Amino acid sequence: MQFEVIAKCHTTKARVSRMTLAHGVTMLPTFMPVATQAAIKGLTPEQVESLGVTLILNNTYHLNLRPGLKVLNEAGGAHKFQGWHRNLLTDSGGFQLVSLSKFTTITEEGALFASPFTGEPTMLTPEESISIQHTIGADIIMQLDDVVSSLTTGPRVGEAMERSVRWLDRCITQHERSGKKDTQNLFAIVQGGLDPELRDRCLEEMIKRRDGVAGYAIGGLSGGEEKDTFWRVIKQCTDKLPEERPRYSMGIGFAEDLVVCVALGVDMADCVFPTRTARFGVALTHKGPLNLKLSKHSKDLRPIDESCPCPTCTDGTSRAILHHNVTHETAAAHAITLHNIVFQAQVMGRGRAAIVEGAFPDYLRTFFANYFGDVGYPEWCVNALRSVGVDLLENTDAKIIPGSGAKWEYSNAAGN
Repeated sequence: MQFEVIAKCHTTKARVSRMTLAHGVTMLPTFMPVATQAAIKGLTPEQVESLGVTLILNNTYHLNLRPGLKVLNEAGGAHKFQGWHRNLLTDSGGFQLVSLSKFTTITEEGALFASPFTGEPTMLTPEESISIQHTIGADIIMQLDDVVSSLTTGPRVGEAMERSVRWLDRCITQHERSGKKDTQNLFAIVQGGLDPELRDRCLEEMIKRRDGVAGYAIGGLSGGEEKDTFWRVIKQCTDKLPEERPRYSMGIGFAEDLVVCVALGVDMADCVFPTRTARFGVALTHKGPLNLKLSKHSKDLRPIDESCPCPTCTDGTSRAILHHNVTHETAAAHAITLHNIVFQAQVMGRGRAAIVEGAFPDYLRTFFANYFGDVGYPEWCVNALRSVGVDLLENTDAKIIPGSGAKWEYSNAAGN
């Protein structure tokens, strides 16, 4: 990996970087679409690449189960298996400790899973996770961490954090003995739940191991915690993580989350939200989510967004035809997925351009005015951006929404 910071915001902690990996250059900050099973649902690899996407995410746990390492070996790795020519990141399987917790037993050795498909037991150790990711051939591989829900409290949180540090050591050792450090880059994952002291301890230990890792992720969030707590943990981590390494906030997908996290110093994010919500008939726009299932769109012959350059918006596809087919025909889900991926890319791309131009605070104000102007700004976003020198309420009569203020949560009530 070659990582170079090429521009910094003069007010916030936002920055633009060039990350060069074995399969090309990815400009940061960026959003990674999630291709859990080696496919972004409904799209071909050629379609995804044509949208300008240069980095996607595969899931280690699922690819190990199906198709399995024998098939991936014979195919020459996951890039060739799925026909993807750009950069690839793999999760370690750690998230499944939460999402498949009823099938999982955690020990110091690793995570013992019962396959959700066959019930067959599988032990996923730090060494095995790294070896699987070596076979997959991802450009960025993640350590196996002991993950608990962000709503978990008590001694289990500290236990998981300490174990994640110990497992990182085992991942580093396995990676270094593989001889693949020149082509595959190991990221550590900072844990510690919502406890600032545990986060600091984890940060301290993982930063000590910087010679063994190429970058850092912030894990254990986006699990239902209060947003005002969420951003404080993000900022605590980005304040201390090394500037010369990329910073990845895991599981972040709402547009407001992305721009706030970029302002706090995050370089990379991923989430299933834009593709999953597309399958439910919701298109993302710069004025907020658009629920195409609502009957008011049945005769609307405009595109989703007249200013959007995606294939769906430029080929004459109307809101009316999408309303007619949404949740009934897969073609509508495909069309909205194309649009939503481009929307996420534009949120990040416009942010990068604004940072380079020295206008990122103005970008933040414009984004929030367009996206939330009709209903008011989420209080947590206002608080988070004030912490890095940007006051969204300055020279505006915008209202504040207490709580999470996730625009998509109340898009029906807002009539979008």
